[in-house]
Amino acid sequence: MYWGFSFAILIGISLGLLGGGGSILTVPIFVYVMGWEPKVAIAASLAVVGLTSLVGVLPHHRQGNLNFRVAVIFGAVAMFGTYLGARLAIFFSGTAQLILFSFVMAVAAFFMLKPKKSKEASQSNLNKKYSYVLLSVEGLAVGVLTGLVGVGGGFMIVPALVLLAHLPMKLAVGTSLLIIAFKSFAGFVGYLGQVQVPWKELGLFTVFSVIGIFIGSALVKKVPAESLKKIFGIFLILMSLFILFKNREVFLQFF
Repeated sequence: MYWGFSFAILIGISLGLLGGGGSILTVPIFVYVMGWEPKVAIAASLAVVGLTSLVGVLPHHRQGNLNFRVAVIFGAVAMFGTYLGARLAIFFSGTAQLILFSFVMAVAAFFMLKPKKSKEASQSNLNKKYSYVLLSVEGLAVGVLTGLVGVGGGFMIVPALVLLAHLPMKLAVGTSLLIIAFKSFAGFVGYLGQVQVPWKELGLFTVFSVIGIFIGSALVKKVPAESLKKIFGIFLILMSLFILFKNREVFLQFF
Protein backbone atom coordinates (compact mmCIF):
# COMPACT_ATOMS: atom_id res chain seq x y z
CA MET A 1 0.00 0.00 0.00
CA TYR A 2 2.57 2.56 1.11
CA TRP A 3 4.75 2.20 -1.97
CA GLY A 4 1.89 3.96 -3.73
CA PHE A 5 3.11 7.21 -2.16
CA SER A 6 6.00 7.21 -4.64
CA PHE A 7 3.47 7.81 -7.42
CA ALA A 8 2.49 11.09 -5.76
CA ILE A 9 5.64 12.73 -7.11
CA LEU A 10 4.56 11.83 -10.66
CA ILE A 11 1.20 13.48 -10.01
CA GLY A 12 2.90 16.70 -8.96
CA ILE A 13 5.25 16.62 -11.96
CA SER A 14 2.28 16.21 -14.30
CA LEU A 15 0.53 19.22 -12.79
CA GLY A 16 3.67 21.34 -12.93
CA LEU A 17 4.47 20.48 -16.54
CA LEU A 18 1.03 20.30 -18.12
CA GLY A 19 -1.28 22.28 -15.82
CA GLY A 20 -3.42 19.17 -15.40
CA GLY A 21 -3.41 15.39 -15.41
CA GLY A 22 -2.84 15.04 -11.67
CA SER A 23 -6.20 13.61 -10.70
CA ILE A 24 -6.26 11.38 -13.77
CA LEU A 25 -3.41 9.57 -12.02
CA THR A 26 -4.56 10.06 -8.42
CA VAL A 27 -7.91 8.25 -8.50
CA PRO A 28 -6.56 4.99 -10.04
CA ILE A 29 -3.60 5.03 -7.63
CA PHE A 30 -5.89 5.45 -4.62
CA VAL A 31 -8.23 2.69 -5.81
CA TYR A 32 -5.90 0.07 -7.32
CA VAL A 33 -2.64 0.72 -5.42
CA MET A 34 -3.78 2.12 -2.06
CA GLY A 35 -6.92 -0.05 -1.98
CA TRP A 36 -9.37 2.74 -1.12
CA GLU A 37 -13.06 2.75 -1.98
CA PRO A 38 -13.89 4.72 -5.17
CA LYS A 39 -15.81 7.49 -3.41
CA VAL A 40 -13.04 7.96 -0.85
CA ALA A 41 -10.48 7.99 -3.66
CA ILE A 42 -12.39 10.67 -5.57
CA ALA A 43 -12.80 12.89 -2.51
CA ALA A 44 -9.15 12.46 -1.51
CA SER A 45 -8.03 13.17 -5.07
CA LEU A 46 -9.73 16.56 -4.95
CA ALA A 47 -7.87 17.46 -1.75
CA VAL A 48 -4.47 16.34 -3.05
CA VAL A 49 -4.80 17.97 -6.44
CA GLY A 50 -6.29 21.15 -4.99
CA LEU A 51 -3.51 21.76 -2.47
CA THR A 52 -0.76 20.65 -4.85
CA SER A 53 -2.06 22.95 -7.59
CA LEU A 54 -2.26 25.90 -5.18
CA VAL A 55 1.39 25.42 -4.19
CA GLY A 56 2.32 25.00 -7.86
CA VAL A 57 0.83 28.42 -8.67
CA LEU A 58 3.73 30.12 -6.84
CA PRO A 59 6.60 29.24 -9.23
CA HIS A 60 4.37 29.88 -12.24
CA HIS A 61 3.44 33.29 -10.82
CA ARG A 62 7.13 34.15 -10.43
CA GLN A 63 7.63 33.20 -14.09
CA GLY A 64 4.75 35.48 -15.12
CA ASN A 65 2.56 32.54 -16.19
CA LEU A 66 -0.64 33.54 -14.37
CA ASN A 67 -3.72 35.57 -15.33
CA PHE A 68 -5.69 36.31 -12.13
CA ARG A 69 -8.64 37.88 -13.92
CA VAL A 70 -9.34 34.84 -16.07
CA ALA A 71 -8.72 32.52 -13.09
CA VAL A 72 -11.32 34.33 -10.97
CA ILE A 73 -13.96 34.38 -13.73
CA PHE A 74 -13.51 30.74 -14.70
CA GLY A 75 -12.79 29.56 -11.16
CA ALA A 76 -15.85 31.13 -9.51
CA VAL A 77 -18.28 29.36 -11.86
CA ALA A 78 -16.26 26.13 -11.71
CA MET A 79 -16.33 26.14 -7.90
CA PHE A 80 -20.13 26.21 -7.93
CA GLY A 81 -20.22 23.42 -10.51
CA THR A 82 -17.76 21.28 -8.56
CA TYR A 83 -19.68 21.58 -5.31
CA LEU A 84 -22.88 20.72 -7.19
CA GLY A 85 -21.22 17.69 -8.81
CA ALA A 86 -19.93 16.49 -5.45
CA ARG A 87 -23.40 16.68 -3.93
CA LEU A 88 -24.89 14.86 -6.94
CA ALA A 89 -22.34 12.06 -6.49
CA ILE A 90 -24.51 10.57 -3.77
CA PHE A 91 -26.84 9.34 -6.54
CA PHE A 92 -24.04 7.39 -8.27
CA SER A 93 -22.41 4.15 -7.15
CA GLY A 94 -18.64 4.02 -6.81
CA THR A 95 -18.47 1.66 -9.80
CA ALA A 96 -20.53 4.03 -11.95
CA GLN A 97 -18.20 6.87 -11.02
CA LEU A 98 -15.15 4.82 -12.02
CA ILE A 99 -16.68 3.91 -15.38
CA LEU A 100 -17.50 7.56 -16.03
CA PHE A 101 -13.95 8.36 -14.97
CA SER A 102 -12.56 5.93 -17.56
CA PHE A 103 -14.48 7.70 -20.32
CA VAL A 104 -13.17 11.04 -19.05
CA MET A 105 -9.66 9.60 -19.34
CA ALA A 106 -10.34 8.74 -22.97
CA VAL A 107 -11.38 12.36 -23.61
CA ALA A 108 -8.22 13.52 -21.83
CA ALA A 109 -6.15 11.27 -24.09
CA PHE A 110 -7.77 12.89 -27.13
CA PHE A 111 -6.70 16.35 -25.97
CA MET A 112 -3.21 15.10 -25.12
CA LEU A 113 -2.71 13.46 -28.51
CA LYS A 114 -4.35 16.23 -30.53
CA PRO A 115 -1.81 18.03 -32.75
CA LYS A 116 -0.64 21.36 -31.33
CA LYS A 117 -1.78 24.57 -33.01
CA SER A 118 0.88 26.49 -34.83
CA LYS A 119 2.79 29.11 -32.89
CA GLU A 120 1.60 31.78 -35.28
CA ALA A 121 -2.04 30.90 -34.70
CA SER A 122 -1.51 30.93 -30.94
CA GLN A 123 0.15 34.35 -31.06
CA SER A 124 -2.69 35.76 -33.16
CA ASN A 125 -5.10 34.94 -30.33
CA LEU A 126 -3.42 37.43 -27.99
CA ASN A 127 -5.23 40.42 -29.50
CA LYS A 128 -8.69 38.84 -29.25
CA LYS A 129 -11.20 39.57 -26.48
CA TYR A 130 -12.26 37.03 -23.87
CA SER A 131 -15.45 35.09 -24.43
CA TYR A 132 -16.86 35.46 -20.91
CA VAL A 133 -20.07 33.54 -21.63
CA LEU A 134 -18.24 30.56 -23.12
CA LEU A 135 -15.69 30.67 -20.28
CA SER A 136 -18.53 30.50 -17.74
CA VAL A 137 -20.31 27.64 -19.52
CA GLU A 138 -17.05 25.70 -19.80
CA GLY A 139 -16.27 26.43 -16.15
CA LEU A 140 -19.64 25.10 -15.00
CA ALA A 141 -19.35 21.94 -17.11
CA VAL A 142 -15.81 21.19 -15.99
CA GLY A 143 -16.81 21.91 -12.40
CA VAL A 144 -19.69 19.42 -12.36
CA LEU A 145 -17.42 16.79 -13.95
CA THR A 146 -14.77 17.49 -11.31
CA GLY A 147 -17.23 16.92 -8.50
CA LEU A 148 -18.61 13.71 -9.99
CA VAL A 149 -15.40 11.87 -10.87
CA GLY A 150 -12.67 13.73 -9.00
CA VAL A 151 -10.72 15.10 -11.96
CA GLY A 152 -9.13 18.51 -11.70
CA GLY A 153 -10.06 19.08 -15.33
CA GLY A 154 -6.78 20.64 -16.38
CA PHE A 155 -6.91 18.75 -19.68
CA MET A 156 -10.16 20.61 -20.41
CA ILE A 157 -9.28 23.91 -18.74
CA VAL A 158 -6.01 24.49 -20.59
CA PRO A 159 -7.56 24.13 -24.09
CA ALA A 160 -10.47 26.34 -22.97
CA LEU A 161 -8.11 29.07 -21.77
CA VAL A 162 -6.16 28.91 -25.02
CA LEU A 163 -9.23 28.92 -27.27
CA LEU A 164 -11.70 31.06 -25.29
CA ALA A 165 -9.47 33.35 -23.21
CA HIS A 166 -6.79 33.42 -25.93
CA LEU A 167 -3.95 32.78 -23.49
CA PRO A 168 -0.54 31.47 -24.63
CA MET A 169 0.10 27.84 -23.61
CA LYS A 170 2.44 28.58 -20.69
CA LEU A 171 0.12 31.26 -19.31
CA ALA A 172 -2.81 28.84 -19.65
CA VAL A 173 -0.91 26.18 -17.68
CA GLY A 174 -0.20 28.50 -14.74
CA THR A 175 -3.74 29.94 -14.72
CA SER A 176 -5.18 26.42 -14.92
CA LEU A 177 -3.44 25.46 -11.68
CA LEU A 178 -5.16 28.26 -9.74
CA ILE A 179 -8.55 27.33 -11.21
CA ILE A 180 -7.98 23.67 -10.34
CA ALA A 181 -7.15 24.66 -6.76
CA PHE A 182 -10.34 26.74 -6.43
CA LYS A 183 -12.72 24.09 -7.65
CA SER A 184 -10.97 21.08 -6.14
CA PHE A 185 -11.38 22.54 -2.66
CA ALA A 186 -15.05 23.26 -3.39
CA GLY A 187 -15.54 19.66 -4.49
CA PHE A 188 -13.75 18.27 -1.44
CA VAL A 189 -16.03 20.28 0.85
CA GLY A 190 -18.98 18.83 -1.05
CA TYR A 191 -17.84 15.29 -0.20
CA LEU A 192 -17.36 15.93 3.52
CA GLY A 193 -20.03 13.98 5.36
CA GLN A 194 -20.37 11.46 2.52
CA VAL A 195 -17.04 9.67 3.09
CA GLN A 196 -14.59 9.00 5.90
CA VAL A 197 -11.34 10.72 4.93
CA PRO A 198 -8.04 8.94 5.80
CA TRP A 199 -6.36 12.17 6.88
CA LYS A 200 -2.93 10.77 7.79
CA GLU A 201 -2.37 8.98 4.47
CA LEU A 202 -3.90 11.91 2.60
CA GLY A 203 -1.47 14.35 4.24
CA LEU A 204 1.59 12.22 3.46
CA PHE A 205 0.51 11.70 -0.14
CA THR A 206 0.01 15.45 -0.57
CA VAL A 207 3.53 16.21 0.71
CA PHE A 208 5.08 13.98 -1.98
CA SER A 209 2.78 15.48 -4.60
CA VAL A 210 3.88 19.01 -3.66
CA ILE A 211 7.52 17.96 -4.07
CA GLY A 212 6.63 16.72 -7.54
CA ILE A 213 4.95 19.94 -8.63
CA PHE A 214 8.07 21.95 -7.81
CA ILE A 215 10.05 19.54 -9.96
CA GLY A 216 7.51 19.82 -12.78
CA SER A 217 7.41 23.62 -12.59
CA ALA A 218 11.22 23.75 -12.77
CA LEU A 219 11.25 21.41 -15.79
CA VAL A 220 8.55 23.27 -17.73
CA LYS A 221 11.23 25.30 -19.58
CA LYS A 222 13.45 22.29 -20.32
CA VAL A 223 11.23 19.31 -21.16
CA PRO A 224 9.57 19.18 -24.61
CA ALA A 225 5.93 19.30 -23.54
CA GLU A 226 4.60 17.83 -26.80
CA SER A 227 6.60 14.61 -26.39
CA LEU A 228 5.47 14.29 -22.78
CA LYS A 229 1.83 14.91 -23.76
CA LYS A 230 1.93 12.11 -26.34
CA ILE A 231 3.36 9.61 -23.85
CA PHE A 232 0.83 10.71 -21.25
CA GLY A 233 -2.02 10.39 -23.77
CA ILE A 234 -1.09 6.80 -24.59
CA PHE A 235 -0.88 6.05 -20.87
CA LEU A 236 -4.38 7.46 -20.36
CA ILE A 237 -5.82 5.20 -23.05
CA LEU A 238 -4.24 2.14 -21.44
CA MET A 239 -5.44 3.16 -17.97
CA SER A 240 -8.95 3.79 -19.28
CA LEU A 241 -9.08 0.31 -20.79
CA PHE A 242 -7.72 -1.15 -17.54
CA ILE A 243 -10.48 0.47 -15.45
CA LEU A 244 -13.15 -0.73 -17.87
CA PHE A 245 -11.69 -4.25 -17.71
CA LYS A 246 -11.67 -4.21 -13.89
CA ASN A 247 -15.36 -3.23 -13.95
CA ARG A 248 -16.34 -5.46 -16.87
CA GLU A 249 -19.05 -7.22 -14.87
CA VAL A 250 -21.20 -4.12 -15.24
CA PHE A 251 -21.24 -4.59 -19.01
CA LEU A 252 -21.38 -8.39 -18.96
CA GLN A 253 -24.67 -8.36 -17.04
CA PHE A 254 -26.39 -7.02 -20.17
CA PHE A 255 -25.41 -10.13 -22.20
